[in-house]
Amino acid sequence: MKTLIAKSWFDGQHYHNAEPVTLVIEDDCIEDLIPGEHRVTDDVQLCEFIMPGLVEGHCHLFLDGGELDYEKRSRYLESNFEQMLEVAHENLIRNLECGVTLVRDAGDRYGINHAVRENSKCLDVRSAGIALRRPKRYGSFMAREVTTREDIRIAVNELAETCDDLKIIQTGIIDFETGSVKGDPQFDLDDLAFLVRCAHEVDIKTFAHCSGAEGISIALAAGVDSIEHGFFMTRELLKRMSDQGTAWVPTFSPVHYQWEFPEAAGWSADTVTKLRRILDSHSEHVALAADIGVNLIAGSDAGSTGVTHGKSLINEIFHFLDCGVSMKDALCASTSRPRQLWGTASSDIKKGARADMIVLSGDPFVKSENLWKMQTVVRHG
Repeated sequence: MKTLIAKSWFDGQHYHNAEPVTLVIEDDCIEDLIPGEHRVTDDVQLCEFIMPGLVEGHCHLFLDGGELDYEKRSRYLESNFEQMLEVAHENLIRNLECGVTLVRDAGDRYGINHAVRENSKCLDVRSAGIALRRPKRYGSFMAREVTTREDIRIAVNELAETCDDLKIIQTGIIDFETGSVKGDPQFDLDDLAFLVRCAHEVDIKTFAHCSGAEGISIALAAGVDSIEHGFFMTRELLKRMSDQGTAWVPTFSPVHYQWEFPEAAGWSADTVTKLRRILDSHSEHVALAADIGVNLIAGSDAGSTGVTHGKSLINEIFHFLDCGVSMKDALCASTSRPRQLWGTASSDIKKGARADMIVLSGDPFVKSENLWKMQTVVRHG
């Protein structure tokens, strides 16, 4: 049994700084939560700030975001299972070092995410397994192909046996040189609605790689539970998302890297201008989403080029803050909200709850840079 005494804290929903709080931890449970400073046990830790463990809402554990050489990244996809598994374990450690205690892996076709989920001892992994896509369309490194509705039903039923969520590749990636999404949406409304119904019939939530107004509109009409990336968003689409309760994981980080380091890919000045416009529009719509109550979730797409695991989730929170999202809402988006929407165990700090929290050496509500000052993870005793 140990005692934590914090000067200020965020419980997952609300910020508290009127007086210190004392937490009594035994095994993996918060046995007591007492206002004020009380040395209940011999083992006492004095803390500047405590909050629930962070959640990385969208990442690819088998990919090393720190590898910037595009040829090496391509060759890496030919690596063996053990090599990829080692990279994934290193990425788990990077996440934990930044205070991340739950990650949602957004798909790989090699089975690394499932393997890591089963043997991770340092943090929790939510795995989508392998995603679904149309034949010969974007997503070969993380998805299997489905052509007919029978293909869809069989694939969904198979994936539902082992996957925590179902990932759908609904659109292509962004063509930065043209400032638009490549190609048409992969699934039309009828087939995507069928896919989502199949998933919901077996109690599995769906999330869709999706950018561009046309693809997002189809995804919303089909009942997809979460839009991933969502670039080229519109006010009208956000209103529909708010009305339906659809989540949005905006993933600023990969595009921001391309804008910040254009020399890495050799982008022209014109392309850099387009990248800036894309980011500015994204920021505007994330701010609007927060204002009208869209279920925002922080996710960095870690594993993408220049998007390192752990640190990029913190960067993503700062992107939210730069949009004008409050610290409270940004932390809800990276702690309690994803857990609630995904139906995973709560990490809110309250009496009787399981201990899954982090200690920072400074209060981020006082100075946002304190988000970088992760000191200790307190979980599982």
